[in-house]
Amino acid sequence: MIRVIIAEDQSMVRGALTALLNMEEDIEVIDEAADGETVLHKIELLQPDICILDIEMPGMSGLDVAEAIKNRKLPSKVVIVTTFGRAGYLQRALKAGVKGYMLKDAPVEQLAQVLRDVSRGGRYISPELAVTVFEDENPLTERERMVLQLASDGLSTAEMAKHLFLSEGTIRNYMSELMQKLEAKNRIDAVKIAQSKGWI
Repeated sequence: MIRVIIAEDQSMVRGALTALLNMEEDIEVIDEAADGETVLHKIELLQPDICILDIEMPGMSGLDVAEAIKNRKLPSKVVIVTTFGRAGYLQRALKAGVKGYMLKDAPVEQLAQVLRDVSRGGRYISPELAVTVFEDENPLTERERMVLQLASDGLSTAEMAKHLFLSEGTIRNYMSELMQKLEAKNRIDAVKIAQSKGWI
């Protein structure tokens, strides 16, 4: 029996997925959650075989949860089910060790088969998403991404410097470099570009 936890902030979608997957003889949905922090706690507690994560959730995103699972060396495998086909999201997911990445408009029979394949050590990426990985490579370094993420949260240069234990001059250098890479007019423009690509 494949033990599954579902994290999806839309209760109707979550309920439908749970009901449909529980109709499969070899799959059991053992719990569900509406946000990232709750599901991470449940994953640590229940150690499901697979967790199905949406990307956009309150608090921690599905990608944040996938990264936490990898960093904490939890045994559960991750399948992302999303409406977002952004290259940056898929690149982050692959780095986080996600085993399945598919769009929400796929039939539930396909999701069930992906869960079976993943439980046996396989991997699945929706073909229409796989090509985007090579089309739109993220030019930002991890540190530049962190700086831009803090900028998107509204932090000033001084606050970013304090948060990352760097000098304000270093933060300004990072910001200048990433704005050039993104061909952005200013930091707000840089945030918009990176968010539209799924890079932050």
